[in-house]
Amino acid sequence: MSAPLTPRHGSYRPEIDGMRAIAVAGVVLYHFDLPALPGGFTGVDVFFVLSGYLIGSILWREFVTTGRVALGQFYLRRFRRLAPAWTAMAIAVFAAGWMILLPHDFREFGKSLIASTLFLANVHFWRGSGYFDSMAEEKPLLHMWSLSLEEQFYVVLPLLLLLCARRPRLAFWLLLGGTVLSLAMCLRLTESDQTAAFFLFPFRAWELLAGVLLAIWSHDRGGPRRGWAGSASGLSLIVAGMVLIDPASGFPGPWALMPVIGTLLLIWHGQAANPVNRLLASGPVRGIGLISYSLYLWHWPIRSLAGFALGPDRGALVNAGLILLSVLLAYLSWRLIEQPARDPGRLPGRPLLAGVAVSTLLLLGLGTWPFLRDGLPGRWPSQVLIHAEAAQDFIQDWSRCDTPSDGPFAGIEICPIGPEGHPRVLVWGDSHMRAFKEGLDLAAHEAGTPALLIWRAGCPPLFGIEKRESAATRAQDAECSRANRQIEAALRAAPFDRVLLVGRWSYYAEGGGVGADARNRIEVTPAWPVAVQQTLDVLEEIGSRVHVLRQVPEVPDYGALPVARALARGETVPEARMQVPMDRALEREARGLAPFAAAARKDRVVLIDPWPLTCHDGFCTVMQEGRTVYFDNNHITNEGAMRLRQVFAPVFTQEGAEGT
Repeated sequence: MSAPLTPRHGSYRPEIDGMRAIAVAGVVLYHFDLPALPGGFTGVDVFFVLSGYLIGSILWREFVTTGRVALGQFYLRRFRRLAPAWTAMAIAVFAAGWMILLPHDFREFGKSLIASTLFLANVHFWRGSGYFDSMAEEKPLLHMWSLSLEEQFYVVLPLLLLLCARRPRLAFWLLLGGTVLSLAMCLRLTESDQTAAFFLFPFRAWELLAGVLLAIWSHDRGGPRRGWAGSASGLSLIVAGMVLIDPASGFPGPWALMPVIGTLLLIWHGQAANPVNRLLASGPVRGIGLISYSLYLWHWPIRSLAGFALGPDRGALVNAGLILLSVLLAYLSWRLIEQPARDPGRLPGRPLLAGVAVSTLLLLGLGTWPFLRDGLPGRWPSQVLIHAEAAQDFIQDWSRCDTPSDGPFAGIEICPIGPEGHPRVLVWGDSHMRAFKEGLDLAAHEAGTPALLIWRAGCPPLFGIEKRESAATRAQDAECSRANRQIEAALRAAPFDRVLLVGRWSYYAEGGGVGADARNRIEVTPAWPVAVQQTLDVLEEIGSRVHVLRQVPEVPDYGALPVARALARGETVPEARMQVPMDRALEREARGLAPFAAAARKDRVVLIDPWPLTCHDGFCTVMQEGRTVYFDNNHITNEGAMRLRQVFAPVFTQEGAEGT
């Protein structure tokens, strides 16, 4: 995070380095899976407030003294403090990634390296999956989101002060208004879009601005010199946040007030002579604070890359060793890179700026190389690439999709497939429908039938249901039910000739995943057979001919990326991991398929069966003709979907409408 600064008249406040130590310790221990600190990630919020206070102190003092801000000198100081250590870390991670990362991972790393270099990492990771999801460990530069957000702050604050030249009162009220507005937006958005509220600057700016406002308030005032209650309360709030806050409770939202208020209290009372401040200013604590920026830079790539190199099952002893390695590299970075770079006598301004320009171009080039070259697959042998390529075989063209602002599907993304024209077929489903998209599109083109796709991950294509899923937020659960109600109303107003339902039926019927994704849980109400029955009743009443895709067999222990990574580490992957006995697959699908099979026997639905693609001689396998057609243990690849397109012919032909 932010490199050390001195806020008041060049005076050094050692307790602020102690606050940095508390913050970075929480983040590091959280990332290395210390169960006692489920909210250790809130150390980043402590850094935000500290950064706002320190930067605000420097800029406000200059602003009220001279009526302006020297932008050139300000950014030169920021480059001097941040760029050299970041560049060294990024180059080292690229080199390690070259040796460790599979093509898909290396390509994604390239994208994140470009975004981080352009101060847009928070936007990049917002557009991907979230900070707390199971895929987070696979992003070696995920931690750069917070630095990008701070760098955006470094652009906004000086420019705002320049716009208010010689009008400090106006600047203060604008900053106060911006703080209140940002906090209000954060509280509101956390309920509906936690990922955006977590990553994006407008919704986290209030934390940095809170520090700025404290800097303005304390300008030429100084803090209290007596008492310990303020410092103790501040430290207690920070530690309590790290112990009590759970990301599932909705963060940032109101929970972020704990570390923010705690940090403000510690800063304000930081110069009082009391045991808390003496502890923060003590040698060992302050020493961790001095290397906190480099420690933050290094610890997460080490954590992430260790997952690729050592596998997911690391014990506490290995994690302890990785923490020690992080501290060692952080010390070396601080001693050999940060310290010399901060000395203008050793690194004058012009060579520094030239180095920043060259390193920026170098990092952009390094990021672009794997991004444009599909992750440089030539680094790996064919037995690894078979599975690594399957892990990448999900990229699809969604350029025809649109989210109408009015009409029956207002607010719902709809995606035309097949030839242009009025859609006669609706394909509605969850992520399994997305996996089949390319095969469905080609089948619709071959039949000459325009169709429409609607899909939402983890959302059963059923009417009148509510669901609660461990892998989704409560807002996402509610949006699933709302969208399904709207789809029902749209179909009643303008029915389709045929409707194809695609879903992971066993997941909804059994209430959870299996094998590699057994941790994912879901509850659907009403009960599974009732939910299916009421949906079929509605579609029958509307007059649409219903087709249902039988879910592809689940292969519990398979995942293209985990298998490819295991092979890349030189591990032996048993054949059993890539197949499942047919009787076990049938047992898993039984409850999910049962209501559809019963309806098919009464000719109420047409069942589409993909099992012949993967099931032979008593086993269902991901391998077909030397290729894998599975992405994970339950989703088909694009190649698998294309191979299966013939089974969709009844959906897109007139015969399908007649049920023959």
